[in-house]
Amino acid sequence: MTDLKRRSVLAGAAAGAVALGATAAAKAAQLGPTFGNPDNPPQGAINSSAIANAEPGPQFAQLRDTMPAFANPPPTDVGGMAIPWASFNLAHKRIQNGGWAREVTTKAFPISKDIAGVNMRLGPGGVRELHWHQQAEWAIMVSGEVRITTIDALGRAEVSDVRAGDLWYFPPGLPHSLQGLGENGGEFVLAFDNGAAGEFNTLMVSDWLAHTPPEILAQNFGVPAEKFKDIPLEQLWIYQGAKPGPLKPDQVYAASSNGRPDHPFIFRMSSMAPTLRQPGGEVRIVDSSNFPVSKTVAAAMVTLRPGGLREMHWHPDADEWQYFIKGSGTMTVFNTGPAAQTVNFNPGDVGYVEKNLGHYIKNTGTTDLVFLELFKSDHFSEVTLSQWLANTPRQLVREHLRVDDATLDVIHKLKDRRDVIA
Repeated sequence: MTDLKRRSVLAGAAAGAVALGATAAAKAAQLGPTFGNPDNPPQGAINSSAIANAEPGPQFAQLRDTMPAFANPPPTDVGGMAIPWASFNLAHKRIQNGGWAREVTTKAFPISKDIAGVNMRLGPGGVRELHWHQQAEWAIMVSGEVRITTIDALGRAEVSDVRAGDLWYFPPGLPHSLQGLGENGGEFVLAFDNGAAGEFNTLMVSDWLAHTPPEILAQNFGVPAEKFKDIPLEQLWIYQGAKPGPLKPDQVYAASSNGRPDHPFIFRMSSMAPTLRQPGGEVRIVDSSNFPVSKTVAAAMVTLRPGGLREMHWHPDADEWQYFIKGSGTMTVFNTGPAAQTVNFNPGDVGYVEKNLGHYIKNTGTTDLVFLELFKSDHFSEVTLSQWLANTPRQLVREHLRVDDATLDVIHKLKDRRDVIA
């Protein structure tokens, strides 16, 4: 097929099924596999007629239009795979007096086996009661301000205030609490290093005391049993508490004679310099190398400028869980088969890419696209397609891609780059 014909096919794909019409659709089908339309039998609206591709049945346009890649996938999509998309926007909220939470776990997002996500808000003085998990908890503040408390296995306390862009990490089994501050409280996203974990199945102090014999409570704390006669008989979970006072007195009261923990449980990612900055955007990477306590979750905060591309790559060591904060974008995931699926993302959406599957993310909006990449790992790692080809003998690349010398020269110049954004 000539370059001109290839350009014609791509233009037809961009114009959509209505512009294509029945005659052009028949022609596309006759052409069979081509550049940008690789499968046989051909797939995508470019290979159909307007009448065959119509949707006269019942539909909810507002929901349909949030995922145009599902309704009109590119002809390069093929096969079937687990949908790598979910959204906090469609997750059920548990609302109580002091705040709310909603979660995306394997119950609603089966592909996400390594990481579960929770979106939570605490109003001013709202408290997520004293509790602990069987899994590690990683978190990022989205807005507002929250006070966190925890202790390590030596009883050394951490009491800190966190703001938008800050992180915290609680290893499995370390007890903690969260409380909204200021006039607006705070909102944050939690990630657990187990896709089946969640915020509705935690170990809480109110539950434990209510289900412990009074005489045991008396002996444990060294006070008469009747001192506990007013303990809650049901879990508090999130409740409206008194607004906390200044940070310093709380830190002094909670301080242990053993001193402070060896490693901070918080990290000010919002104030760190970008790990990588390029014309197309920037990346901030936080893992155990600069946040030592975070042994099971590595993170990258990615900002893509309008039109920017998180280049074609894969992660050899862990699945990738994504949380989209600002802007809009699209991603295609590639698997064996072949299988390829394109999805769209907007604020509050969650994505997931299994280990070693190729993918890219492109900013399709007019503002910055900001999203998180999380991995169940102590370190961040990836392999990019461009660097692989640039570090492969020239003749092998020529035979695989069938491109000219000028193109091979451009690819070879990428040999030592560490770019992740194009």
